[in-house]
Parts: sequence; structure tokens; C-alpha cells
Amino acid sequence: MTPPSLNSPLPITPRPRDVQIAELAKHTTVLRSRTWDRLKFEVEYNLCQGTTANSYFIEGDRTALIDPPGESFTHLYLHQLQSFLDQRPLDYVILGHVNPNRMATLAALVRQQPQATLVCSRPAAQALRSTFPDWYDRIQTVHPRDNTLDLGQGHCLQLLTIPMPRWPDGLCTYDPATQILYSDKLFGAHICNDALFDEDWRQLEVDRRYYFDCLHASQTKQVQSALEQIAPLPLKCIAPGHGTLVRYSLTRLQNDYRQWCQYQIHQTSRVALLYASAYGNTAILADAIAQGLIQAGLAVDSINCEHAEPVALAKAIETSDGFIIGSPTLGGHAPVQIQTALGVVLSSAAKTKVAGVFGSYGWSGEAIDLIEEKLQDNNYRLGFETIRVRFSPTEAILHQCREAGARFAQQLRKQKKRQSPRQSVTATQADRTEQAVGRIIGSIGVVTTRQGDRHSGLLTAWVSQSSFTPPGIMIAIAADHYAHRFLQPEAQFVLNMLKEGRTIRRHFSHRPHPGENPFDQVDHYMAANGCLVIEAALAYLECTVQSWTQSGDHWVIYATVETGEVLEDQGVTAIQQRTSGSRY
Repeated sequence: MTPPSLNSPLPITPRPRDVQIAELAKHTTVLRSRTWDRLKFEVEYNLCQGTTANSYFIEGDRTALIDPPGESFTHLYLHQLQSFLDQRPLDYVILGHVNPNRMATLAALVRQQPQATLVCSRPAAQALRSTFPDWYDRIQTVHPRDNTLDLGQGHCLQLLTIPMPRWPDGLCTYDPATQILYSDKLFGAHICNDALFDEDWRQLEVDRRYYFDCLHASQTKQVQSALEQIAPLPLKCIAPGHGTLVRYSLTRLQNDYRQWCQYQIHQTSRVALLYASAYGNTAILADAIAQGLIQAGLAVDSINCEHAEPVALAKAIETSDGFIIGSPTLGGHAPVQIQTALGVVLSSAAKTKVAGVFGSYGWSGEAIDLIEEKLQDNNYRLGFETIRVRFSPTEAILHQCREAGARFAQQLRKQKKRQSPRQSVTATQADRTEQAVGRIIGSIGVVTTRQGDRHSGLLTAWVSQSSFTPPGIMIAIAADHYAHRFLQPEAQFVLNMLKEGRTIRRHFSHRPHPGENPFDQVDHYMAANGCLVIEAALAYLECTVQSWTQSGDHWVIYATVETGEVLEDQGVTAIQQRTSGSRY
């Protein structure tokens, strides 16, 4: 029998990009520039839920526009904005951060509204004046003692500088008249839908956690500082730069951020990720490497050396188990800030720490070679092969960076194991408990899911039968794993039970990266429910999720079996033998 073709479903025409406009509060309008497709190839978009670029228009006696979108939406956005500006000219543009993408929209907006004043933090002002020297007099810098902007009619905006390694120019805006916090990069998610607010906030939990892990897990100290600044503010709504607005889960999401920060802080292994970025390319590489490290269970202290003091660098290196340095090449040399960071490393970092080097360049890349040579000459062991990228990174390069982060984590753990002293009695007893739990065995299978035309596969040994009538199974999935979003009640999936002695499992992972496609290397066909059956499986079950609940650090999913088939009469189910109950 010929398996059904994966191309059999009719193609779905994606919804076109648009701008959703709605009244948010008195004198306040939200303009959500929406794309239903993946906007960019950076890892933060890997869940492929689309995204929104949220902008806000406030009208008092004077008008202010908060966070116009990037270049992808410039024409569409300005066309929709014009109906507001035809009635009243624009007085202020408030910028949560600036980058080349947003500057393209700003340039077009300023041409239309030359009277508008740009309000931003000091680092943002420096970037704007460097790019647009003739804008010098139209930029208003936020100072610690002058951090309000009075629009009249009660809209006396409070401007909060929120510097972070990834966005040293970060700025949040609070309007006491409406009790709305415009949070820019905080509290968002890359997901596109018609819902303006988060009534179904439980459905957003995985997207929010993934967004946090991609953007903020490597800068948790700064996120905690931001949370402290925000805590005293009475809030009715948080208006982020991406995704749905937060009204129904205000306290929950802030508490989630605190817990996620603590999770990173309490990791047993830490890496200091030091970098500078002239045009943003090295920063993109740093983010991808950080994702690989975090996915492997390491805490990351991301430090933008352009805005860090040597004392802070020394402290980060001292408290880390390893360090990674990333640099652009400018005029054949590393930037002064990277030279300073390298000097701090060579003078203070123990030779037992694992090291790594990466960077981007336009022509020659001498800075990367210099750092690598200096570290090797001083007997530091490199945790991955040095990454050299000419111009902008591609999707393949970012995948390589994530893999490099995972390899670095392996090398670091091996190094720590070699250095570990004799264990105490308490630690030994804890290990004995973990070893005992590890003797629980499980059948190995691959859960395949489908969303639209995208298929995913998750390796699991945490599955068991849970009912006879109807036949049902339970599967446990890590609470911070993105796959939970595809296994909501009424969702369908296929559980492929693997055969002992076959190597199919090597193509799948307990914690796969979103966007990875292992099915290119595995023969398969489509089941009746639209999910994939692995041809080399011992058996498969087509299942429907009935319920899920959070249990400790995992989601427990109960599903009923709709149909199934044994594909091979000979052979036994593969099982997982573990020695520890603290890891897969």
C-alpha cells in the first residue's frame, strides 16, 4: 500500500499583513502591525506563530506615538496612521529602543511630521544622532531627574530607563491617567491573533516562556531590576511591543518573570557571554549561542561590553564556570571594549575555565583570530570551534551557533566533573535517591504533532497506559517545553513506539529546537489525523488530548487512543535505561 502523500492537503493561503486598530483606553489607541507568517529567521521566531509590532497613540493637549514598528511594516503602518495625523499633528515619538530596522520607519515618519520631537534614552539618542546628524535638535533625552512628559489632560507620562545588555537603550513608559505600562520588549510574545487582550492567557504560557528564554534568560539580573522598578506602579494593563496586551494575567505574568529569573539564577553552571556589536550581527550570534547554552541547562550572563565597566566584567568572569567572547572586526582590530574585556579575562580567569570565541566581520576578521590566539597561548581550552561569520548570519549559521552552545555545555560539564571534589554524605545520599528514581524505566516513543503544514517530533520515554475504557495514555513533557502548545485539549497526535535495536531515536530529541525537521532523514507517511507515522516504528497510536495539568516541572497530558496498528509483529519495544532520576 502506498502511503498518502504529504502534499495531498490543499495549500492554505496565508492572511495578508495588516494593521489592527482599536481603542485601548481614554485618548489611547493601539495600532498592531500583524504578520501571520514567521517574520524573521532568528531563533525567537521559531514557534512560527507570526507576530505583531504594537504601537500606541496617546492624545492629550499634545500627541505622542510610542514605538513605531520596523521596516517590514513601514508603508502599511504609516498609511493607517495618517488618518490620526490628518486630524492632529504629531508632537512626540517615544522610543523604547532603536535599531536599524526601526530607524527606517522613523526616517519616513520624520519626513511626514518634521515638527515631532523624538524622546528616548541617552544611548538611543547617541545612535540616532550618529545615523541622522541633522536630527540633533529634534531629539529629547530622558534624564534621571527629568523623566516625565506632560501631554495634558492627565497624561503626564513617566519614562523609565530599563537598560539591558541586548537593549542598552531600553525605555518603558507609564501613563498614570490610564494606568497602562508600555513595556516594549518586556512581557511580550511572538504570536499573531485577533484577540487584543489575554482573556485566554493560559493558551499563551508556552509562547511567553519561549519569548522570555530567547530574549531575557541571558539577562536576568537586569530583568529583575526592571521588575523592581515596575512593582510600585498601579497597573490596569501592560502594553508590550509584541503579542497580545496583558490585562487578565497582570500579576501572574510578573510572577512568572520572577520565577523564570530565579530558575536561571539557581542553575549550577554559569557562562559569561561577553560581546560587542558594531552593526548588530555579532549580537545576533551571541543570542543564538545563548539559546544553545540555556537549552542545555546552563545559566548565561550576557554582557554587552560597550556598556560594562571592567569591575562588572571581572565579577562575571569570577562567578562563571566558563566564558565566551564575541567581537566584530573594525579597521582590522577588535573594538577597544573587547580589548579591555580580553585583558580582564587574561588577568583574572582561571585556566580551568572553558572558553569560546565567535564574531562577525566584513573583510578580514583579524579580531576573531587575535582573541583565539591569545586564549590558546594562555592555555585556555576552547569549548567549540571558533565561529567566524562574514557579514550577516544566515539561518544555517544561527543553527550552528545553537549547536556550539550545546557543545560548550558538554565540555563545561566534563571539565567540572574532572575538578569535582569528594562528595559529602548529604550529596551522596541525594545522588542515591536520584539513582533509585532512575531505575524507573519507560517505553521509548516519538510524539508527532502537526500545526498547519508544520510537523514536529518529540522523543519521550515518559509515557504509560492510564485507562482501559476508553483506552488512554499519559505523557509527561517538560513545563518549559514549547511542544505543550501543540498538545492542548482536543489536539491530535501520533505516538510512534520505537523498536529495540533500531537507531531512529538518534534523529529526535527530548528537547528539540523549534523549527528543526528530523523527518527529512526518516521515512514516514501521514496518519488519518494528519500527523506523521514513522515507517520504522514498531507500532503507532493515533490519539486525542483530553486534559492536561501541571505537575512539578512537567505537564502531564492525558489522551485517548482513537486507533492504532502494530507495524511489525516481530520485535520488542525499545526501553530507556537510566542511572539518574534527575535528567532524561
